[in-house]
Amino acid sequence: MKMPVSFCISLCIFSLCSCTSSSSSSSSSSAQKTEGSVNLLIKTSMGDIEVELYGQTPLHRDNFVKLVKEGYYDGVLFHRVIKEFMIQAGDPNSKNARPGVSLGSGGPGYTIPAEFVPELIHQRGALSAARQSDNVNPEKASSGSQFYIVQGKIFSDEELNRIEAQKTMGLTRQMFSRYIEEEKEKAKAAGKDADQQKIQEVAKAKATEWAQNNPYKMPEERRQIYKSVGGTPHLDDAYTVFGRVTKGLEVVEAISLVTTATADRPVKDVKIIKIKIK
Repeated sequence: MKMPVSFCISLCIFSLCSCTSSSSSSSSSSAQKTEGSVNLLIKTSMGDIEVELYGQTPLHRDNFVKLVKEGYYDGVLFHRVIKEFMIQAGDPNSKNARPGVSLGSGGPGYTIPAEFVPELIHQRGALSAARQSDNVNPEKASSGSQFYIVQGKIFSDEELNRIEAQKTMGLTRQMFSRYIEEEKEKAKAAGKDADQQKIQEVAKAKATEWAQNNPYKMPEERRQIYKSVGGTPHLDDAYTVFGRVTKGLEVVEAISLVTTATADRPVKDVKIIKIKIK
């Protein structure tokens, strides 16, 4: 089964600002090792990156370790690179891929159930799972092999406020769809023909009221991280974060700056030589 992967990228609405210097470290780098975690070394053609896989996301951790032991990632490319956003790898079709070939649809033929943990966020250096878009993947299940490492950027309060508003709108749309179905079921149970216009009006009113009472609010601690360390906050609660870079953020930074062409693929291949369990 092919795994076309797409991110909910909304960078175009934000003014880009400078990231932290390439030598700086994410605040997560100095955090203590979590229980049940696994440390790995990712050897790339541009340098070494050390990562920790979190114990709080065991399905993703165990699957990643399994693939590492099989040598699955040896020779794959960072096939999608976007400055001030992330670097993505894990497509087996990228091994020995010809220049200019579009990549990102390969995988092991299965997905991993989402494992969202509130405190595991998309701050700089986060290791997260790629996945198919919501319209074909409403459960937000992760690709069986593709992952990305966050480079991101530092955000202002104004930008974070806009992200909160966007997330509230997204949740409102979900509630609207839910209320549509509920109203249809009510009409069916009452033995009445569904009045589509009436159902739309009722669902819209309910969704609007829900949004007014339940606006998305980013926790203050999370907000401060994105204002100081940086990252990609719009991906929180939508893609599973299952690890972090503990050493080698400067390598992530360097990869994020390479010249890219079609589909954000680097013009000069950036390869994962091997991943080892430490």
